[in-house]
Amino acid sequence: MPTPTVSFEFFPPKSLQASFRLWECVRTLAPLGPDWVSVTYGAGGTTRDLTREAVATLGQEFNLRVAGHLTCVDATRAETMETARGFRKAGVEDIVALRGDPPKGADRFEPHPEGFSDSVELIGALAADGFRVRVGCYPDVHPEAASAEADIAWLKRKIDAGASEAITQFFFDAETFLRFRDRCAAAGIDAPIVPGLLPIENWEKASRFARACGAVIPDDLAQAFEVATRDDRADLLAVAQASELADRLVGEGVEHLHFYTLNKPELTRDVCLALGLAARPALSRVA
Repeated sequence: MPTPTVSFEFFPPKSLQASFRLWECVRTLAPLGPDWVSVTYGAGGTTRDLTREAVATLGQEFNLRVAGHLTCVDATRAETMETARGFRKAGVEDIVALRGDPPKGADRFEPHPEGFSDSVELIGALAADGFRVRVGCYPDVHPEAASAEADIAWLKRKIDAGASEAITQFFFDAETFLRFRDRCAAAGIDAPIVPGLLPIENWEKASRFARACGAVIPDDLAQAFEVATRDDRADLLAVAQASELADRLVGEGVEHLHFYTLNKPELTRDVCLALGLAARPALSRVA
């Protein structure tokens, strides 16, 4: 079975301690030779400056191809494009374009009066400016979508606007992704659909994330993690579960896997090694 290529998502640090954790995460995972890595925005765009700084550092100090996240939240069009061009000045030509979550305290997304009204508008502007744009998608239906069909129709609009690739929200069942991939193909979406995987470092936290984004939690998986957590074997189960899921996807023709690391690299590293990725010395100037 072929070995897949991989990419990793990191959080920008909000404190000195978090900075150490991020750099340690990168040092751990960079030797696996990711095709690219990305750095997120906080909810409501709250880490915009931190994201820009982390993007620049990862590219310059770790010799990684980096994608910056960019959202429509709480910024004018001019401010958003200025952020994008700041990425470019740092040598970054890849952007993960998202509508973004509402700011803290808000119930729903409201466009800035002078901002992009939705992700499709943002994608079009970035693509027109020459960026390589990746977007998000949902194998389990987005909580705000009217239906699975509407969700896929919206994804097609994003691809038609200029996105080159879509990365899924995390999911727990390979069949969920495979059915979604088939529906996307039937809808005329020919861009790659990349599965996003979340090695489960903390079941309670992962469950909370899943409920927030609409990811379906299989009953047997919940029961298994409850038992494993009680018996102090949760990490072993997490690696086995994510490795089995990834292996099934690769067996079904998936060539690239995207990992949500939560800046906690050990589980992601162990899954990648189980898939046959060979570590090599990382190139880094960060002491």
